[in-house]
Amino acid sequence: MAESASTTITTALRLKNKIAIVTGGASGIGEATARLFAEEGARMVVIADIQDELGKEVAASIGGDRCSYFHCDVAEEDEVQRLVQSTVKAYGQVDIMFSNAGIISPSKQTVAELHMSELDRLLTVNVRGMAACVKHAARAMVEGRVRGSIVCTGSVCGSHGGLKGTDYIMSKHAVLGLMRSASMQLAEHGIRVNCVSPNGLATPLTCKLRGTSEEETREAYRKYARLQGVVLTPKQVAQAVLFLASDDSSAFVTGLDLRVDGAFSHGH
Repeated sequence: MAESASTTITTALRLKNKIAIVTGGASGIGEATARLFAEEGARMVVIADIQDELGKEVAASIGGDRCSYFHCDVAEEDEVQRLVQSTVKAYGQVDIMFSNAGIISPSKQTVAELHMSELDRLLTVNVRGMAACVKHAARAMVEGRVRGSIVCTGSVCGSHGGLKGTDYIMSKHAVLGLMRSASMQLAEHGIRVNCVSPNGLATPLTCKLRGTSEEETREAYRKYARLQGVVLTPKQVAQAVLFLASDDSSAFVTGLDLRVDGAFSHGH
């Protein structure tokens, strides 16, 4: 009896030959997304961050032929502009912008005790910086006639209020307004703009803020998910970003706030 031929199942790479920028890509959600983008065939992933040593280490671990690092403080528009222009000059275009960089205030930031300088700093990064990334990515895509994808990092905090973190909650509401307006204005160019809004999860930023280990932070956030048996990780958020960035969502998916929250928002 003749031996049957083996069958190999291959999965198409979802970002084959794409050029992607990931801000805040040196750690947390950004790092996980940069790695996933490279795994999914992106020709180049440009990590942008202010954590230079860490960013360079992540880029080197992914591979210099697939990932590079660019110092960029998104609070400075001229740095964002240079990031986008340098990417276009080096690689020809920008297909994907994952605008992910953001910060959290070190204090509770209740309304009655709102620290205005902390508010100004947070809004400069989380709102003004986000707007600069969307603006310059959009310009590059329009000029290059690229039917690209822009994904912004939102939060479940963009859908409701809270007992603290007023400035952060304000900023994430603003990100949704930016995304919705941009999705309408850029639709005529075939550019999609969406948000991914995760629940609380353990990242270097949240661990530092809470003063707890990664495991302790995961346990603290476990209560926020109604989907039992699942603890949200940066990789899971990255998978949602991949969906929005890739052609998997190219058929009319724009202006969407994709919540990765274990049904938390619906019961809040």
